[in-house]
Amino acid sequence: MNEPSSIILSLGAIFLLGMGADYLGRRSPLPRITVLLIFGILIGDQVFALIPQSIVGQFELVSNITLIMVGFLLGGQISKSLIRHAAKSILWISLSAALAAVLIVSFGLIVLGIAAPIAVLLGCISAATAPAATVDLVLESGKQSAFAKKLLAIVALDDVWGLIIFSLGLSLVSLLNGVSSSESRLLEVGQEIFGAVILGVVLGYPAAHLSGRLRPGKPMFSEALGLILFCGGLALWLGVSFLIASMVMGAVVRNFASHHEYAFHEIEDVEWPFMIIFFILAGASLEFSAIEGVMLAGLAYISLRILGKIAGAFSGALLARSDPHTRNWMGIALLPQAGVAIGMALVASNQFPQYRDTLIPIVIFSTIFFEIIGPVFTRIALSQEAGHKHDR
Repeated sequence: MNEPSSIILSLGAIFLLGMGADYLGRRSPLPRITVLLIFGILIGDQVFALIPQSIVGQFELVSNITLIMVGFLLGGQISKSLIRHAAKSILWISLSAALAAVLIVSFGLIVLGIAAPIAVLLGCISAATAPAATVDLVLESGKQSAFAKKLLAIVALDDVWGLIIFSLGLSLVSLLNGVSSSESRLLEVGQEIFGAVILGVVLGYPAAHLSGRLRPGKPMFSEALGLILFCGGLALWLGVSFLIASMVMGAVVRNFASHHEYAFHEIEDVEWPFMIIFFILAGASLEFSAIEGVMLAGLAYISLRILGKIAGAFSGALLARSDPHTRNWMGIALLPQAGVAIGMALVASNQFPQYRDTLIPIVIFSTIFFEIIGPVFTRIALSQEAGHKHDR
């Protein structure tokens, strides 16, 4: 079979697997993204090796496009009414969950005998949450509740805190290793974050007023998709965070486009095919060969991160005087972790190659766990909301 036919055949099979995952997700306790990951692992090189390398090699491109769309949808959840009624809760919970995970994982691993630089890096990586998994779980549930909207807003901020904390962690490890590059690194992360915010505003504000004019009230599919991909591509070219840029643009469009909300429905419709490819390739790309030697450290990282996220979200919700459901379930809903964590691990390994053989296997091992098991807990948290009061 020649390469074009094998690629087309494989893509067709992947979309059929996506349909099967959607079916199983509606009729089993497993969310559809968990099923997709399992399918990806099975057809990847680690098991049956049924997927061509030419497709697996495009994982980074598919990942970027998917996360750009996810960022736009996350930003679209941050409305003026949500900020007005739950800003305090979102800020406290997101910051507390991120910081608690970092501190508990870092100090816990040091107590267990892990070298301080590795423990600090893993602690910083633990702050990130999987935005793609969380967005899909909310879309799959069909919920437009206060808890679901608050969860998406918290995840959006969670990844901003994660990027800042991770950059600070890289600077701290540089100091621990006697490398004096901390100031330049902090300057880089400042440019990456604030540049992304500026880009999102610069593109989002005119888009909010100009989109949806060809067909009044309804932006065309090509219009919405072109806007988002243009933002993501420009962010990558400028070296700023495409996830933050697309989130800011989504928030600006949501709050300033008074004549429509249709852009978000357009992206929701096209996002699922990219999600199918993203999660199947994520499963197919996982490598298990190096995991065996770090199994105990990986289990410790997983346990400490769960404790950190739950304790941090509970504490933040308590400080914000959130409702009981938010206090008890938000931490559990923040457990999924995937591509952002792996990206952080790769950056850290490139900067500190002496830690690569420990960092990468632990993060891969924990990613398998959190991407397969984490969404199950997020779905449970979303399903437990009925009957609970919203924030005051």
